Amino acid sequence: MPAQDTFENKIPILDNHIHLDPRGQMEENIKRFAKAGGTHVVIVNKPYREGELLETKSYQKTFDLTLSMADKCRESCPEVGVYVVLGPYPVDLLRLTEKMSISDAKKVMCEGMELAKKYVVEGAAIAIGEIGRPHFQVEHDIIKCSNEILTFGMECAKDAGCPVVLHTESASEAVWRELAEMADSVKLPREKVIKHFAPPAVQETENFGLFPSILASKHSVKEAVARSDRFMMETDFLDDPARPGAVLGITTVPKVTKMLLQNELADEDKLIRIHKDNAEKLYGIEM
Repeated sequence: MPAQDTFENKIPILDNHIHLDPRGQMEENIKRFAKAGGTHVVIVNKPYREGELLETKSYQKTFDLTLSMADKCRESCPEVGVYVVLGPYPVDLLRLTEKMSISDAKKVMCEGMELAKKYVVEGAAIAIGEIGRPHFQVEHDIIKCSNEILTFGMECAKDAGCPVVLHTESASEAVWRELAEMADSVKLPREKVIKHFAPPAVQETENFGLFPSILASKHSVKEAVARSDRFMMETDFLDDPARPGAVLGITTVPKVTKMLLQNELADEDKLIRIHKDNAEKLYGIEM
C-alpha cells in the first residue's frame, strides 16, 4: 500500500510525550499535528506559573490546568485522541528546597504523587509522570531524596495499575539497571516503567525490561526500528513561545513515520505495533 494511502487510512500515529503551555499555541499545534497525519498525543504536565507551587504547596492547580488544556484540544480538534500524564516534575524539588526544608519539600511532592494516582484511578490520566530526578548534577541529598520520591511514585503507580513516565539523567546501562531494581523493590512490573527521552536502546538486554520512549530524531528512530518494535516515539515538544519548535517540532513524529514507510524501513504492521499496540498494552487504553 502506498505511504500516502496509508496515512489517509489513518494508521494510528502517537506522539508519546508532548507538553502544552497556556502561553503557547496549544490548539493550533494539535491541529498542525493532525494535518501532518498524527492521530494521538500524550500530554504531560510541566511547571507553568512561576511561584505557584511554592505559594500553594500543592499540585492541584498544575494538574487541573493540564487537564483543562487537554479538554480544549479535544474540543478544537476532535479527530486527535488526547491522553494526559500527571506527576510532580523532578526539578521542582530544587525550587521547593529554596523555600522549605528538604523533608517538607519531599512531603509536597509525595502528596503530588498521591494526587496524580487519584486522577489515574478516576480515569482522567493514564500514567504518573514525568517523575524521577534532575538530569544534571546535584548534591547527594537531593539525589537521595529524589530517589525516595521516585520510589514512592512507583508504589503509587503499582497501586493504580498504571505506568510511570521517568525523567532522569541519560540512560546508561547503570541507569537502566538502577531504575529496574527500584521498580522491582516495589513490585512494579519493569515494562510499566517508561523511560522518557530514551536513546534507541530497544533490546530488553540493554534496557533491563524497561520501556523506551525514544526522541524521534531520524537517526534514533532508524536505529531503533532496525532492531525492534518495542518502543514508542516522542518529541518532548514544549509549546514554549520563547523556544519555538523545542525540543522537536510538533509534526516530527508523523513526518518520521511517513519517512519510514516511504523508505521501506518499516511496514504498516510494524508501525501499528509501535504506535498503537505498545501504547494500548502499557496504558490500558483503546486507540
